[in-house]
Amino acid sequence: MDSVEKEKAALISGIETDARVESEKIIAEAEKKVAEKRGYAEKKIKSMLNEARQKAAEQAETAKKKIISGAELEAKRRSMHIRNAVIQDILGRVEKKLDSMTGDANYISVLTGWIAEAAIGLGAESAQVNASEKERVLINDQLLSEVAERIHTQTGRQVMLTLSDSQPLKSQGVVLTSADGRTAFNNQVKTRMLRKQRAIRMRIYNGLFGDDGKE
Repeated sequence: MDSVEKEKAALISGIETDARVESEKIIAEAEKKVAEKRGYAEKKIKSMLNEARQKAAEQAETAKKKIISGAELEAKRRSMHIRNAVIQDILGRVEKKLDSMTGDANYISVLTGWIAEAAIGLGAESAQVNASEKERVLINDQLLSEVAERIHTQTGRQVMLTLSDSQPLKSQGVVLTSADGRTAFNNQVKTRMLRKQRAIRMRIYNGLFGDDGKE
């Protein structure tokens, strides 16, 4: 082979070598970029999975708290309903017990106390006393005089009390009306219980449930 052919062959060989090196370089860079993109994609997927898991956990925790809160609220509502039912039952029994006491000898002292309390609350110099039919038969001048004396001892005030000529009350207890008819003090059983409802309920709560009646 002459020198020209040799130079030509060498040139071609060099070109082929350069081309091969360049192609290998391009392939290597491409593989590197593919690897980088794959790594980025894997990290992105991992991040998205972690984020999804965290979000799912947060939603599950929120749902759990909501369920627990709802259950606690329902339990509290039922507890309040049961307690109120017990309270109402006891108050009903108290009313029946007081009603059954009207025939007892000791009931006069109860009636006397209610009249005195009403007279002091009314604050009038003279008042008429009315009560239920069963109680009116127990109220006489002597009893009213004793009540007036009790009031004088407690307050220093003089009060004149007389039995009302109005129709008897339908419910147990007493109502005192000032002589001029302008003011009155209702001391019937139902009204007394409403007036002292908070103290009564608290006392029952303390006795039955061991707390102060607060919800």
